[in-house]
Amino acid sequence: MIDPVSGPLQDPAGLYTAALELSRDEGIRGLPLIMGFTGFADAGHAVRQIVDELIRVQGDGALAAFDVDQLLDYRSRRPRIRFVEDHLEGYESPRLALYRLEDGLGRPYLLLAGPEPDLQWERFARAVVGLVDQLEVTQTLWVHAIPMPVPHTRPLGVTVHGNRPELVEGISRWKPVVEFPSAVGHLIELRLIEGGHDVTGFVVHVPHYLAEAEYPGAAVTGLEHLGAAASLMLPSDRLREAARDVERQVAEQVAASEEIREVVSGLEERFDDRTAEIPRRSLLAGPADELPTAEDLGAAVEAYLASHGEADAEADDAGGSPGEEPGTDDAGGSPGEAAGSGASE
Repeated sequence: MIDPVSGPLQDPAGLYTAALELSRDEGIRGLPLIMGFTGFADAGHAVRQIVDELIRVQGDGALAAFDVDQLLDYRSRRPRIRFVEDHLEGYESPRLALYRLEDGLGRPYLLLAGPEPDLQWERFARAVVGLVDQLEVTQTLWVHAIPMPVPHTRPLGVTVHGNRPELVEGISRWKPVVEFPSAVGHLIELRLIEGGHDVTGFVVHVPHYLAEAEYPGAAVTGLEHLGAAASLMLPSDRLREAARDVERQVAEQVAASEEIREVVSGLEERFDDRTAEIPRRSLLAGPADELPTAEDLGAAVEAYLASHGEADAEADDAGGSPGEEPGTDDAGGSPGEAAGSGASE
């Protein structure tokens, strides 16, 4: 365990440069940490939009910057540069950094964001766990997005994983068993759990036919869930407006093609069939799937966690298992059912 009391940030992995020294009056201890890495499973460019929006609205001063020369394979993801008439300019150097930001109510939180490392995953994960230890992070949340066979005309689904069952049970209903290529966020999640830290991952389900385009609705969904879980008012107004514009454009394209209409109709039918019998369990959606405010989201999470804690205490007093009902099978559906549902319940 790294000493979290005072002095400069310690980097046992030798991967970052810190721009601060720890002290008890700097307001960087005991905050939630949000992580977003681009380059893997970023359907609809959801993670990139989330990170860009958080930094754009709330500043870009970094507490610690990672040495990307040690972590990235530039040949697989070449940085952009601009040629202007007779000279080069605007080389976009990749940046992987830790930021201290504030939400719409001035509540601070940490953001670790940038391109997913290509190299040295274990060293990078060790560095992140070290930061979480030193900064006494209260909980770590991360988000990514995957393409799914779901229609854009239904609420976007979210799968939740981690070691906070009150969030997993409150949002995810389907619990498949699937083997898939991992991301660095998955490794960090495992290492944080091994270190006794609270961590939650959110996977946004993006309609597969929109996965390659910029889909602001996926970013809004990710921000909603991150904000609700961390009780933060994260900025989403600009992305909501962009999402409405995209939805109008998609609706126009669907209306202009009978073939596309048939595809979307088939996805809707399958989605509705698989979710008809599933009780609504999402912390976010209302009875008519209306979008709640940030205050509503925070209040919903706090109320849910409070009631869950009371239920656990009652179960402990009674000698029972919290949240367990006789004769209930909550094992969820098969991987195929999960892929077809796209439901957040």
